[in-house]
Amino acid sequence: MSDDQEYVHGGRERLPERERRRFPGISSRAYEHPADRSALVALRKLSGFDTVFKALSGMLPERSLRLLFLSDSVRVGELQFPRLHAMLLDACAVLDLPKVPPMYVTQDPRPNAMCVGLDEPVIVVTTGLVELLDEEEMRAAVGHEVGHALSGHAVYRTILLFLTELAVKVAWIPLGGMAVTAIVTALREWFRKSELSADRAGLLVGQDPQASMRGLMKVAGGNHLHEMNVDAFLAQAEEYERGGDLRDSVLKIMNVLPRSHPFTTVRAAELKKWSESRDHQRIMDGHYARREDDKDTSVTDSFRESANHYAESVRASKDPLMGLVRDIAGGAGDLGGRLFGRGAPKGGGAKDGGPKGGQERDDTPDR
Repeated sequence: MSDDQEYVHGGRERLPERERRRFPGISSRAYEHPADRSALVALRKLSGFDTVFKALSGMLPERSLRLLFLSDSVRVGELQFPRLHAMLLDACAVLDLPKVPPMYVTQDPRPNAMCVGLDEPVIVVTTGLVELLDEEEMRAAVGHEVGHALSGHAVYRTILLFLTELAVKVAWIPLGGMAVTAIVTALREWFRKSELSADRAGLLVGQDPQASMRGLMKVAGGNHLHEMNVDAFLAQAEEYERGGDLRDSVLKIMNVLPRSHPFTTVRAAELKKWSESRDHQRIMDGHYARREDDKDTSVTDSFRESANHYAESVRASKDPLMGLVRDIAGGAGDLGGRLFGRGAPKGGGAKDGGPKGGQERDDTPDR
C-alpha cells in the first residue's frame, strides 16, 4: 500500500511514510490568531447576541441537518473515500482531537469545506475541493476543518449559516431586523478571523507550507498549477496591501464585509508570515499551550496579546489607511489632504497650496 497515513492493517499499525510531528494535549490557543479571539470576545459582548444565541441554540434543526448529510451526501469511512478517512484520522491524531468528527463529501462543483454543528461538529467537503487539491494540499484542508472543530468554531458557524440563509424567517426575534443584521455582520467579521486560525491548524497538520500555499492559490485560480506560481501569488498580497490610496483602503473594507472568508492572497500571506515566525517554530519544537491549562488562562492576557497584535499590525502595515492611523497617533497634520489624496502644502502655508473651488467640488464625491 502507498498510503502515507497511519492506520491498522492486518492487526499491525502502519506508520506514515513521511513522519509528521504530533502535539499531544495541544490547546487551540497555541495556533489561534489573536484577531480571532478578540473578534469572538467582541461578538459575545454585542447587545442582543446572547438572546439570539440561546433562542437559536434551542430551535435550530441540527438533527435535520445531520439527516440531510446522511441521506444526500457520502459519508467518509474505510469503504468510502478511504484516503480522506485516513487523512481525517491522521489530522485528529496530530492535533489530539479526542473524538473524530463525522465527515461527508457533498456534490458541489465549488471548492469548499465547512465544520458545522451545535452539539458535535460535522465536517463537510465538496467534490469541487476533492477534485481540485492534491494529497498534501487536501491534508492541509482537512487539518483546517479539524482545527475549527478543536477551537469550537462549529457552533458559531452554524448560527451564522442559519441567520444568513433564514434572515427573513427570524423576523419574530424581538430585537428587530437591524439588530439581527448587526449580529450577522459581527459573526462574519469573527468568522473571517477564525479562518486565519484554522489555516494555521491546517499547516500544523500537513507540516508542508508549500502545500498549504498551493491549496489557497488553487482555490483562487483553479486547477492550473502549471500556469501559476506561489511566489507571484504572494506578491499579489503585497501589492494588494500597499497599493492605492485611502479611497482604495475604504473599498477594500467594503469588498470584504459581505464575505465569510478573507481574500485568498491575504490568507496565504498571513500563513506564510506565521510559518516563518518564532511562535510556529516553538510549537514544532514541542513548546505550546496545552488544554489542561485552559482553565487558568487569563482573559486580560488574551486582550493584551490581541492589543499588541493590532498595534504591531498597524506599525507594520503598508496600507494607506493604516499609515493615516499612524500619522494621527503621531500628531501629523494636514489630514484633510491625506484623505483626499493630496500632499501637504509645501512651505507650510496655504497661500499657494490651498485647493481652488473647482478642485474642492471635484474631491467631494471621493469622501
